[in-house]
Amino acid sequence: MKRVVVLGSTGSIGTQTLDTIAQHPDDLRVVGLAAHSNASGLLEQAAKFGVKRLALSQAVAGSDIPSGMDSLIALATIEEADIVVISVAGAIGLLPTIAAIEAGKNIALASKEVLVAAGELVMPMIRKHGVTMTPIDSEHSAVFQCMQGYSSEQVAELIITASGGPFRGKKRSDLEGVTCEQALNHPTWRMGGKITIDSATLMNKGLEAIEARWLFDIDIDRVKVVVHPQSVVHSMVKFKDGSVLGQLGWPDMRLPIAYALLYPERKPNALKPWNPVDTPTLTFEPVDEETFPCLGLAKLSARIGGTMPTVMNAANEIAANAFLKGELSFLGIADIVSRTIQEHKTQVPTLENVLAADATARSRARTLIHDC
Repeated sequence: MKRVVVLGSTGSIGTQTLDTIAQHPDDLRVVGLAAHSNASGLLEQAAKFGVKRLALSQAVAGSDIPSGMDSLIALATIEEADIVVISVAGAIGLLPTIAAIEAGKNIALASKEVLVAAGELVMPMIRKHGVTMTPIDSEHSAVFQCMQGYSSEQVAELIITASGGPFRGKKRSDLEGVTCEQALNHPTWRMGGKITIDSATLMNKGLEAIEARWLFDIDIDRVKVVVHPQSVVHSMVKFKDGSVLGQLGWPDMRLPIAYALLYPERKPNALKPWNPVDTPTLTFEPVDEETFPCLGLAKLSARIGGTMPTVMNAANEIAANAFLKGELSFLGIADIVSRTIQEHKTQVPTLENVLAADATARSRARTLIHDC
């Protein structure tokens, strides 16, 4: 029996995580839940799963649920937890992740921003404390599965697949008047608002490339991205002998969630298994980086290294959320990220420097948006 804490339990990944746990009552048990500000939803989940340890990242009027970063950290480090699911939106998951690792907890990671902002800090901690970090993202889960029994030295490339988002095939001029509703209309996945916007800009693939760089100890230029509209091949690993392994399945996040929580075991589930005759034509296309520059900006920040990926990620969070609020155009997202990273002088990524760079970048991005 693995005892699980879920940070971000009322979001898309969090609710699917709880659905997965409910399907495996003999193997998984929830012992802690945290949400951003959805106190009522959190209490409903707590009642359903019999959970007493709760936290909110943002205080809610009239609620006596512990709130704030200290409460998230306290929940992530409770003695009875074996594994902590990090599925909060954005870099807010960084400090609870570090605290959980230092407390000897295994990590199931859905918040790619944790490694984007501080992979150079987090991965050595994983090794030092002898814990595991299993990825929940379908792309990283696919790579993780394909690399079982192999080392990074045997890998030529990691091939991350992208659906192409709602604007696949469009040119930059087609995107000038994009609305929030159009950007949120993802053709394959149903996700939270910010990550869906990242999918529309293809920034999510840039973040995934950086996350893969740290998870699998691969140089950023050996992480490739291809567009795969069917979203059946979740990612591939090309080895130095030319062989390519891929992981295939229907686009359902409950499959990688189950693998992350139950690893190294595989348990039967109620999900529909993929059948090759149901998708006789699987296609792949190159990424149009001229129309979707966010992927290149993310990889550029990774090549520069230091605190630059932190700044890139922070600026993107501010810009994507500004678009969701109607304060910035769709094309303005990449422009704000580009301008913010151009102004940053990278530093060695200590925790203090990472947190300071994150805060400064958010402030600068807000100013640039206001001045647009």
